[in-house]
Order: sequence, then structure tokens, then C-alpha cells
Amino acid sequence: MPNPFAAIPRLVEFEEHVGRLWHRLISRSSQKRYPQAAVSLAEVRRSVGVMFRALGGDGGLKVENTSATEMDIRRTLLQRVAGSGRHIELGWRNDDALYLPTEIDVFPERELNRELYLWLAALASGDTGQRGDWFIDNQWLTRRVLRRFPGLQTRYERLVRAQLALRPDPAGLPADEAAREQAIRQALENPGQVTRLPEARFVPAPIYLWLHPMPPHAQTSAAGSDEAAVPEAGSEAHQPEDQRRYQAEQVEMPDGNKGLVLDRFENIFSWAEYIKVDRSTEENEDMDSAESAARDLDKLSVARDSKSTASRIRFDLDLPAAHSDDTPLGEGILLPEWDYRKGLMQADHCRLQPMIAADAEPMALPPRLRVTARRLRGQFEALVPTRTWYRGQMDGSEVDLSAYLDFVSEQRRGHAVAEQGLYREFRGGIRDMACLLLADLSLSTDSWVDNHCRVIDVIRDSLMLFAEALTATGDQFGIYGFSSRKREHIRFHTLKTFGERHNDVSRGRINAIKPGFYTRMGAAIRHASDILGRQSASQQLLLILTDGKPNDLDHYEGRYGVEDTRMALREARKKGLQPFCVTIDEKAGDYLPHMFGTENYVVIRKPSELPRELPLLYARLTG
Repeated sequence: MPNPFAAIPRLVEFEEHVGRLWHRLISRSSQKRYPQAAVSLAEVRRSVGVMFRALGGDGGLKVENTSATEMDIRRTLLQRVAGSGRHIELGWRNDDALYLPTEIDVFPERELNRELYLWLAALASGDTGQRGDWFIDNQWLTRRVLRRFPGLQTRYERLVRAQLALRPDPAGLPADEAAREQAIRQALENPGQVTRLPEARFVPAPIYLWLHPMPPHAQTSAAGSDEAAVPEAGSEAHQPEDQRRYQAEQVEMPDGNKGLVLDRFENIFSWAEYIKVDRSTEENEDMDSAESAARDLDKLSVARDSKSTASRIRFDLDLPAAHSDDTPLGEGILLPEWDYRKGLMQADHCRLQPMIAADAEPMALPPRLRVTARRLRGQFEALVPTRTWYRGQMDGSEVDLSAYLDFVSEQRRGHAVAEQGLYREFRGGIRDMACLLLADLSLSTDSWVDNHCRVIDVIRDSLMLFAEALTATGDQFGIYGFSSRKREHIRFHTLKTFGERHNDVSRGRINAIKPGFYTRMGAAIRHASDILGRQSASQQLLLILTDGKPNDLDHYEGRYGVEDTRMALREARKKGLQPFCVTIDEKAGDYLPHMFGTENYVVIRKPSELPRELPLLYARLTG
């Protein structure tokens, strides 16, 4: 007798196949996008940044990916069935960044989608980030941009025509929505002419040419806590390729035993409505599935877990015990800090603690570096000015016989001879140089460059070779390192002072460096500037070696830390110093031009080449 249940698997498979085809058909039919003409923010990020800053935008703002915002707009039947059309990515800005869609595919022409990115950058260049009435503000910003930069008029008109073609026809809308749509159309065509947006049941269809009135805010009440789950030793950080921002909420940590919450399938219209998963801590080497699930969610729920995980960066925020730590020098130094939000310098806001590794064992140069060091010393000895005869001097140690014979010959021929130098002097050229190298020793230096060494190992070798090279020139130099843990504890490590000779003792201190904590760069630069400014040299170079941007636990993230560092560098230049940054951070182009200027930093693309490149860079800067 045939098994009546044998065909069930095939029926289930057929049903799933039909379901996928139906979902694809509905999604495509409801979609009002043009993926073939899509332009991503990654493609135009540099152009957008240049446009924003060239038109007067705040140089401290970054260009970041925005988050999708849920909008209660009128949707078609197909959109409601497919569960699409509710979440829109729109441009907005605040005091920290300009947020733009990850991808724009709203227009059928690729060039129009690209121009929309540039227009939003131009519009945001005049925005202060403090929004009043959204409808009035965007009209005012549009008029301001077109008045200041009339060359954008043609581009704007082209975008308006494309935008109006996408908007709903007022004739097919209820009376209240039709009146509002007419007002929006008039505001786009003649910005500044409409002073009021009529009320309606639904929010208006997206206006892609304007900045978003209400940027979404993540609920991060517990995110700033100092406590954190400590990952397992040897863990690795996973960096998703998609840098899209998400809305989030803080929730209680589930117990991991509740599993999947089922719902009635006839009520399911989107992924977010039924995937209520208690995902407890698990080790999964394939992170793609988690990233894919996150992209489909409207809001990420975040909870604090006490379990360890191997998919996070390893860190240790506890200060080391006194017996295993470097020796403090004094009670600490109070330093100011710049608050860009208030526009004032906060006096005695930070405490910097000078430290020295007194117990570091003296050591010779490691054998693996000796060949490179020998070659660098030979190259740097060429920078030392050679001694030569200076002839025709008005005063000197010897008579210049050639000049004297010329003088006598001209006299006997009866030619009038003007006064000229008859002496010569044997002396060397002048190389009056002082350099302070300030190395970032933050926690991020504990990451791995390759299978053989970490960033801190590369920095250690770089400092070793740098010191060997500068010893060959006879230039004055000092080497220091820094890290921080909030404003009360900024660690400033002395590796070699200006008054010391480079020898086995300083090599031992360099060999003893290890990853520290965070990167409160402004205070370290201020103290380094004070040390360098006290040196008697006509040229004073402040060389900063780092692998990331300024950050710390207590509000020193993002714009705050960048602006404080920028102010510290301005103070250094006023003292006559020359700050220059060497970084291995591939994303440094987003913030270093604002901090250092476009000509005062260099990015080392291959960190493993830093030990060789750093001394050669110094030779180019000072040769």
C-alpha cells in the first residue's frame, strides 16, 4: 500500500517555491525604485565631502550613512501587501555629521541620483543643525544656496522636475492631502513663497531634495556605562561591510530559553513583525546570516550580556597594579581642554600623569633590525652638513690668497677696486633641528597587522629605527607615548628625553611599551608642545604617530575629541612648532584634514612598512 505521506515533502517544497515567486512578483510590482541607476554613498563620499566643505560647510562634520525612518505615508495596495514603502532613508544633519542615504535609486537616471547627493551636501552646508519649522527652513536653505551659488540653479531645476514626476497627483488625493501636495509643489518650484504647510491625515510623500526634519535617535541609556562584557582572550573584531546606521532600543537580557515566538502566519506582512528571536550568546563563525537579519529589522534591541564572546575585540580597562605599572613622575599636571559646543577653554580640566618605565631592562638593538638600522644610519649621515671653505669673507681664520691676488692685480692695472673680503673660514653648515615624536599607545594598538605581529610591535620597531636614524644626524629629539582613561588619568610615557643620549636604557624603555587604554590626544599634544617649545632650535617638529582618531570614555568621542585635538594643534602652531601626523588608519581621510590640514599628515597604507617609512619621512620633512 503506498505511503499517503510520501508526497508531503515535495508539496512543501513546491509551496515554498511558489511563495518565493509570489513574494518576488509582489515586491517588484510595488517597488518604486530604479536599482539599475543606483548610486551608493561610498562612490561619491569624497565628492560630497568636497562639495560640502567648499560651499562653507563645517569642516569638522563627517559624512555618514543615515538610518531608515518609518513614515506614515499613503501607500498603494501592492505596497501594503508586500510590506514595503514604510521606511525611507533621507538626509539630515546634526552637530557631529551629515547623514545621507546609503544608496540613492529614486530617479531613473544615474546622473540624477548622483546630483541629488551633491545637492543635499550643498543644502546642508548652510544648515546649522538646529532645525525650526521643517517646511520653512528647507525653503530658506534652498533660496540661500541658490542665491550664493547661482551655478547650481540649473542642477536644482533638473532635480525638481525629476522629483515632481515621482510625487502623487493632487487630483487623485483627498482634499486635505491635495492642498498639502500643492503647497509642497509650489515650495519646490518657488522656494520661499509658501509660508504654511496644510494639515492632512498622512505625512507627505518623501521630499528627497530636502533635509529630514526629525533625525532618528537611538536609545542608549546603558551604552555609556563603564562596565562591559569582557570577551575571550584572542578574540577578533568583525567589521561589517555595510555601515548603515540603525535605530536601537535598550532591553533586558533574555535568558536564552524562550526560543521563537510564533505568530499567526496570516498576520505576517514583514520580517520585523514576526521575527521575535531570543538570540542568546553563541559562537558562529559565519557572521553573514546575522548581518543579513539585522538589515531586515526596523529596530535593533540591545541588551547587556555577562557572557564572553569571541566575536568582539579584546580589551582590559582596569588600571594595572602599581607594582607592575610604570613609575609616576610627580602628582600629575593639570591641563585645559577645548569644548567646541560651548566655545570655551575649560581650565584645569584634565590631569596628565608623566610616567617612566624605571624597571625596563637596558638592551641592545634587536638583531632583526640591525641591517635596516645600518642602512638608515648611512642615509641619515648624508643629512649632516659637511665642513667647507667659505671664501671672500670680510673676516676669517686665514687670508684668502686667491682673493688677495685678484685684489692686487686689479690695483696695479689702475682699476678702482671696491672693498671686498680677503679672508676665508673653514666651517660646517647649520642644521638646527629639534623633533618630538609622540606615539599613540592606546588599546587599538593591540590589534593584529598580520599573522606575525600586532600594531604595537610595528610601533616598537618604528621607534627603535627612528631613534637610530636621528642619532646619526645629531638632531635633538625626544620620544614619548600616551594613552588615557578619562580626563583624570592621561598617561604620558617618557621613552627618551631631549637631554638624554640614545643608548641601551632608552632602547629598553621603547621595548617595554604595551597597549594602554584610550586616545585623549588633545592633552597629550599640549604637554608635548610645552616640552618641545623649551628646546633651543630654529626648527621644531612635532611628529605624532597614531592608528586611529581621538576617543575616550567620557564624551571624548566623535566631534568633541576631534575639535579639542584641532585646537591643541592650533596652539602648537602659535608657538612656532610644526605638527605632522603619521597614521595607519585607512579612514583617516575623514578627519585628519580638518585636524592637521591637507598637507600635514600622511597615511601609511601597509602598517608593516611603518618602521622603514617613518625615518625616511622625517628625512623628507627636514632635509
